[in-house]
This record gives sequence, C-alpha cells and structure tokens, in this order.
Amino acid sequence: MDTAVSSRDRRRGGKPTVMRRILTFPLTWMIIGTVFVFLTNAVLVGVGSEMDSTGVIVTALIGAAAGLVFYKLTMWLVARRKTPELALRGFGRELFLGLAIGTLFIAASYLIVVATGAYHVTWAPHDVGTTLALALAVNAGAAIVEELTFRGLLFQGVEELCGPRVGRFIALGVTAAFFGGAHLLNPGATLWSSLAIAIEAGVLLGAAFIWRRSLWFVIGIHFAWNVIEGLLGIPVSGHRDPGLFLTTVHGAGLLSGGAFGLEASFVPVLVSLAVAIPMLVAAHRRRVTEATSATTPVATVTHGASRA
Repeated sequence: MDTAVSSRDRRRGGKPTVMRRILTFPLTWMIIGTVFVFLTNAVLVGVGSEMDSTGVIVTALIGAAAGLVFYKLTMWLVARRKTPELALRGFGRELFLGLAIGTLFIAASYLIVVATGAYHVTWAPHDVGTTLALALAVNAGAAIVEELTFRGLLFQGVEELCGPRVGRFIALGVTAAFFGGAHLLNPGATLWSSLAIAIEAGVLLGAAFIWRRSLWFVIGIHFAWNVIEGLLGIPVSGHRDPGLFLTTVHGAGLLSGGAFGLEASFVPVLVSLAVAIPMLVAAHRRRVTEATSATTPVATVTHGASRA
C-alpha cells in the first residue's frame, strides 16, 4: 500500500505523527469519505426532488461529480493512498465490460421471469427524451456514489483492516450485508428483499471488484442494471419511475419480486451467483499466478564460448 509521508514526518526521521497515524487508519478515512461522498449526494438528491426534471438531472450529475472529487481528496489527503481503482488508463475498457455484464445479467434475469408468465410487458413510452435523460442521469449518480462508498471506501477499508490473507473475503461479506441493510428503508422492502440484494448486488459487485480492482467496472455493472430495470418499467429497489415499457406482475412475489421489483425475485439471486463465483475463481487464480511469479527466482543464463 502506497502511503505518503508528510514533510513534517520526514523532518522527524520519517516516523508518522500521531495525527497522521489516526488519519491514515482505515476506519478514519472510511468515515470521513462516506460522510462527504454519500451525504453530500443525499442532500443534492433531496434538493433535486423538489425541482423539475432538469433540476433532478443536474443535481444527480453534480452529486456524482462531487462524489468523485471528495473520494479522490479523501484518499489523497486523509488516507494518503493512491487510487488505481479509478485509473483513467483502461477506463473505457473497464466501463464497457461492466456495462456489458450488467446488461446481460439483468436481461437474463428478466427474460427468465417473463418466460414463466410472471411479467407482462407493454410498450408505454411517455416523453421519451425526458425519460431517457432522467434514467441515465439519476442512475449514473446512484451507481457512482454507491460504488465509491461501498466498494471504494468500505470494502477497501475493511480489507486493509483485516489483512491481505482474509481481508477481501471479510470485506465482501461486510459490504454485502451493509448494502442489503441499506435497502431496508426502501418502499416495499422486506427482510427477504434485503437479503436478496445483499447476495445479488452486494456479493456480485464485491466479487467484480475483487476480480478487476476497478471501480469503473463495478460502476458499469451497477449503472446498466438500474437503467435497464427502470426503462423496462420495473421498480428499482422499490422505486418506480416512468420507463419506456410497463411491466405488470402476475406471478408470486418470490418469483416476480412483487412491489419491490425484480431484485426481490429469487431468479437474479441465482443468476448473480452464477456470475459472481467465476469472478472469484478468476481473481484467486490471478493471485496465485502473481504470487508464484513473485517467488520464482530469475534464471541466470551464462553464455559460454561456442565450440568449433
């Protein structure tokens, strides 16, 4: 872990001050970062909710931009960490891969439920331009802020606290539980819907981060997931906004998700595990390969004189 040492620390022989040790302690920067990233966005979303569509779009995008700035400042000035998880190099590749996986995941889950007859879909567009703009802006803001908070701050903080051997697995469990619990206050939420989100979103997105170590990747998955759900006219974690289609429920709640939406169905839970497990396996194999490469001695080749 790259940790910078302040000029004052260097004057004291490189030993960090007590204040510096407090600030770089993971729990400290987790809390500070979460307050600035998450609560700033919450205030802006609250302001936007009292405005027209343009105001909602603008405040959502400002919240996302502010979240990125506060995250970077927290990591640089408080945690004294670099942020390779937000590297611009490979940004397009990671984001596109995340968008593709998120699209395939939610499409597969939705089509399975439709095939059972639990959903009836009708084309019901209303003000297509505004609907698309709202879906893209609001869900971009939500995906960026939630991933900065849960996978960026909380996951990496818990991972560092618990050490390199088991930290990532404890962080996966803790952030999944918090992510599911955070949705208990949503409209129509139940203990089952929160458990479902903890698995299908918390575990999937945590596994995705362990695999790629890129926030752009998990933001892409999260964004595609929410946008497609919303445009299909399905409640997104209990919140129903106008979409391009209207999906009406005809099946049992455990299959359809009921009023909470597709995320409370057991179908995406199973599909998410089918995606998350290979990600974790791939991440483990990469770690083994990297560890083997690091411990393998470099062979020295001695070139002798050629024989006549």
